[in-house]
Amino acid sequence: MKLRLQTLLIATLIFWAGCRPQTQTTQAFELEEKTVVELQQMMEKGNYSSVAICQLYIDRIKAIDQVENGLHAVIELNPDALSIAAALDQERAAGKVRGPLHGIPIMIKDNINTGDQMETTAGSLSLLGSDVEKDAFIVAKLREAGAVLLGKTNLSEWANFRSERSSSGWSGRGRQTRNPYVLDRSPCGSSSGSGVAVSANLCTITIGTETNGSIVCPSSLNGVVGIKPTVGLWSRSGIIPISKTQDTAGPMGRTVADAAVLLGALVGMDAEDEMTQDSLAVVYQDYTQFLDLDGLKGKRIGIFRGPMGMHEGVDAIMEQSFLAMKKAGAILVESIELGEMHYLGNAEYELLLYEFKDGLNAYLSGLRSDFPYKNIEDLIQYNKENSSEEMPYFQQEIFELAYSKGNLTDEAYQEAYALCQKISRTDGIDLAVNRHNLDAIVAPTGDPAWKIDRINGDNYRISSSSMPAMSGYPNITVPAGNVQGLPIGISFFSTAYKEAELIAIAYSFEQKTKARIVPKLLPTLVLP
Repeated sequence: MKLRLQTLLIATLIFWAGCRPQTQTTQAFELEEKTVVELQQMMEKGNYSSVAICQLYIDRIKAIDQVENGLHAVIELNPDALSIAAALDQERAAGKVRGPLHGIPIMIKDNINTGDQMETTAGSLSLLGSDVEKDAFIVAKLREAGAVLLGKTNLSEWANFRSERSSSGWSGRGRQTRNPYVLDRSPCGSSSGSGVAVSANLCTITIGTETNGSIVCPSSLNGVVGIKPTVGLWSRSGIIPISKTQDTAGPMGRTVADAAVLLGALVGMDAEDEMTQDSLAVVYQDYTQFLDLDGLKGKRIGIFRGPMGMHEGVDAIMEQSFLAMKKAGAILVESIELGEMHYLGNAEYELLLYEFKDGLNAYLSGLRSDFPYKNIEDLIQYNKENSSEEMPYFQQEIFELAYSKGNLTDEAYQEAYALCQKISRTDGIDLAVNRHNLDAIVAPTGDPAWKIDRINGDNYRISSSSMPAMSGYPNITVPAGNVQGLPIGISFFSTAYKEAELIAIAYSFEQKTKARIVPKLLPTLVLP
């Protein structure tokens, strides 16, 4: 999770004007930029099997990811992947195709439980050998849909909720994930590996998780589409938690269409996640039906300029994007307000500290009885005893703050929760949408990728993720352009369960602009 808290904002802005890239070092990849539909057509025609497709991705992972100066996006390959693919090929040969994901290789973030030979660690060495007994609800749905779970992706350790000075994409277990556009640049986080893996064509689609920005930020910096669903659209059971209020998993893909395929496949009511009860009447099993080339036409879209004015390159891309939306028939409402956001940083931090302690302790208590770490206090001690591996660059202040909190009946927690809901929903997104009769709100997703700095931590200023994150509302980011070859995303968000409308808008924008560029794994940007 890449938190957008006021306490984490850094005031320095880095400019990359006049940068020139070094020589390209990558070779053409046989499946480069292939979509779900294209891979299905290749398998239907008999040109490729699922086994062959998975093997091509595995070979690519070994060539550019799991090498000394590689991407380090993949924390673990699934030893059962090829046998799963072979079984799905046999089903296809027998005339059984489960759906659009049949035989498609997908990777998931390493904070999502799998009851197989793979580990679930949130990037922490402390959870190696925790041996979870069953799949997370969404993983079970993934298998039912016929997808091949190719492996797990690296992340900012503990979904970036351990230190205020962390480096996105670094974990004790997986070390540092790199941005595929320029290898010494940040991938953002906390779904760092998921964003990098799909962008660099290491798989077809990935799953990330978000508490605040953890899907949309790495999607933006890695030039892909990310959907942060309404909290409750996808189940959270079996996912290592931070916040019961804000956590959700979501799809990350190279196209809106691919992300939409995955979004519909994993919806469903889960008795272990009460938030899914509210979604029954308002979700769809197939979100691809809303892929409308004219999805912008007649739509009223409010411009949230709060995150603008901090980088002229980002601002220029936004203005170009606004013109493209107008040309496609959208009605833009200028400079909408989104409540008193300056009050939200401390309130959200307080809420997350309480919910993290409560949720993490519950998760740990559900592991096998002889697992040695039962609560956050045990993890704090583990990190101290293994500091050379777990804390070589930054510490665990957030863990320690969370440990100091009480339970969810505390008045401080109740007040923080009420304030976050009021400002982000009642006086925020709901008010803006209703006052201006909006179909969506648009804003820049984030900065160009900053340089990786494990000593000082992340360096960013631009974000629009906090309001949709705190409210639990949907947020979609789509590539909009680039600053000196570093991708910039644009975000569309609205009120609860408006994924269908947002997908139509995002797809139309994507098709009208075609802004994604394929990463070339440049080692650095060279200043003149």
